[in-house]
Amino acid sequence: MDIIPGGIVAPQGFKTAGVYCGIKRKRNDLALIVSDVEAAAAGVFTTNVVKAPCVVSNQAYLEEGLARAIVVNSGNANACNGDQGFTDAVAMVQHAAEALGVPMRRVLSASTGVIGHKLPMEKIIAGIVDAAGKLHGEECDDTAQAIMTTDTFPKQVAVEFTLDGKTVRLGAIAKGSGMIAPNMATMLGFITTDAAIEQPVLQEMLRRVAWYTFNSITVDGDTSTNDMTLVLANGLAGNKIIDSLESADAREFEKALFSVCLHLAKEIARDGEGATKLVEVTVQNVAVPEHIASAFAANGREISPEHRAGFPRSVAKTIANSPLVKTALFGNDPNWGRILAAAGRAGVNFEPEKVEIALAGTTVYRDGMPTDFNGYVVSEAMKAKEVQILVDFHQAGGETATVWTCDFSYDYVKINAEYHT
Repeated sequence: MDIIPGGIVAPQGFKTAGVYCGIKRKRNDLALIVSDVEAAAAGVFTTNVVKAPCVVSNQAYLEEGLARAIVVNSGNANACNGDQGFTDAVAMVQHAAEALGVPMRRVLSASTGVIGHKLPMEKIIAGIVDAAGKLHGEECDDTAQAIMTTDTFPKQVAVEFTLDGKTVRLGAIAKGSGMIAPNMATMLGFITTDAAIEQPVLQEMLRRVAWYTFNSITVDGDTSTNDMTLVLANGLAGNKIIDSLESADAREFEKALFSVCLHLAKEIARDGEGATKLVEVTVQNVAVPEHIASAFAANGREISPEHRAGFPRSVAKTIANSPLVKTALFGNDPNWGRILAAAGRAGVNFEPEKVEIALAGTTVYRDGMPTDFNGYVVSEAMKAKEVQILVDFHQAGGETATVWTCDFSYDYVKINAEYHT
């Protein structure tokens, strides 16, 4: 598998355009992503009870499992606008369908930005017409920029690999910087591929890949009303269609999908609002609680890999979301006590005396007490752009999970204090 340029237009048969239509003060703010032919479509969405109309409509359209295009705007979430919000979301899809000459039910949509502001539909419609006239198969920088809000850089990647003797490509873009604790995917993520794959297989792959990638990042613990990741697979690579999760080609495709999603997930965490460093939190050797294992066994049921890994991930996320841990990371303070205290409130039972904590490559806690580490050395190591936290529960037969986050700086408060005004 090789990394290649092109992002979402690297796969055969995809075109895109990102334009400025005036929703934001500057920078592109509307985009179209279009497949030349009908594509299998899959999606994962926010689990927030408060859902934007684009999430609701996409979930309905994806019942047919097919799509030709995605229309996206940034700068306005079109969430919590009552009936008008749904009317505008439908109009956005309708105008995109008319501009592209495709059925409405083959157009998916996404919005991101401020909640509770009505869409400026005249600008949206003009932007759709503009973008439809500028569709291209070149680099997708214009589209990657058009989906950004408080992001400081666009996020895109593409890979090339072989299936059934055919060259297959997979490309993706994503946005996210704040309000990141997805519980589905990410704030917005769009993936294209020219692989031939059946929709139910694609949907299941996306679900489990998202769990280990986009669902394993957090910036601030907030789950958005608009989170989604969408995948379009148009089959133009000509490979034998992937119709099972168990085939060698399926495993190769899922490996590529995982690689792309993990790359973008880490880029989102790295670009957390006001962040100065990417932080990797790994919690290992955490056993499934005995009463849960016994209950599953008594009912003749197996515990899924996600369920088993959910226990260490719960600990890792609690550490990653702790404001005290995140501010210590910003200050390069090797305050292991905050890490241990966060682990202790994660709802997973453990013996503190058996826990071992390593920070930036140095073991700082073991056998129920701090080690004789050099605080200055660890603090200097914490100044790196990437910092690792490793917590080992030392429970027999335990599982491991990794979560990616960032530090909290002064700028996080400033950005979010002034975001709406």
